[in-house]
Amino acid sequence: MMTILSLLRSLLVTATLSFAVPVSLIFAVHGLLALVACIPFLKTLSHALTAQVTDILAIFGNGSPLEGVIVIGLTCSLVAGLFDTYVFYQHQDSHNG
Repeated sequence: MMTILSLLRSLLVTATLSFAVPVSLIFAVHGLLALVACIPFLKTLSHALTAQVTDILAIFGNGSPLEGVIVIGLTCSLVAGLFDTYVFYQHQDSHNG
């Protein structure tokens, strides 16, 4: 029973952090591009890059950039959870065998 609780706690922490990191990174890039837009001679470049980022997120989000961010975060969270489960299994297998 203790191993299942340990696995669930590890999965919860892994999934939460793996969701938060890419979402934070995407928002940080978007915020950085917004700050760069304050510089007069880089305004056009910043708007073009912001449009590209928004278009990519809209592709992943079925037309909605916010949904794209959520899809990317959930995908990263799922993959990290699978890796964590695999490592947990390997760790249990090496101690039992």
